[in-house]
Amino acid sequence: MSGETRGSRPGGGNAMAKPDFSVERKLLKAGVWPVAGVDEAGRGPLAGPVAAAAVILDPLNLPRGLNDSKLLPPPTRERLYEEILKRALCVSVAFASAAEIDAINIRQATLEAMRRALRALAAAPCYVLFDGNDAPAGAPCPGEAIVKGDGAVLSIAAASIVAKVTRDRLMTRLCAVHPVYGFSQHAGYGTPRHLAAIEEHGPCPYHRLSFRPFRIG
Repeated sequence: MSGETRGSRPGGGNAMAKPDFSVERKLLKAGVWPVAGVDEAGRGPLAGPVAAAAVILDPLNLPRGLNDSKLLPPPTRERLYEEILKRALCVSVAFASAAEIDAINIRQATLEAMRRALRALAAAPCYVLFDGNDAPAGAPCPGEAIVKGDGAVLSIAAASIVAKVTRDRLMTRLCAVHPVYGFSQHAGYGTPRHLAAIEEHGPCPYHRLSFRPFRIG
């Protein structure tokens, strides 16, 4: 596994520019294909799993308007999610549960979710572009981490949208099971409403007990 980490805009360029397909196209021209983009959602919340998505885009049928999921309003994310599923060559999503996060820590759980997402792809990638500065050991093929890749690399941006929408939908379903916490409104993040519900009702099985306010010290 390559230990290389790139900056936020591979090869330089305008920091305000949207993600493009230049990194993937360079690999494609070098005969390295398929290339998957991988990103996660849900590292920071107090409840729910961390999700990782892997996406292999079709170079001849690229979705338009992709960006870092955090910069997109929910209706746009939902629309682009459906567009990615229609146009991509293959997409997968995997999770690491709250219990796993407590057992091995959020960093290791995130890396494991990424490995699971890659193994779940219908087509095995030859190379992987990971968002962030941490590429998981034991991935099924070589790859590299790209800092702020979700705002620079189209495949990673697609993965960020898929991971975010999938996790948000899961948290809405969990809200139906444990409505007192309001998971559908905050996706498990530590909002005042969520913290007040924890204070009143205590944690549920989907809370990360290794995170504050549960963890002492």
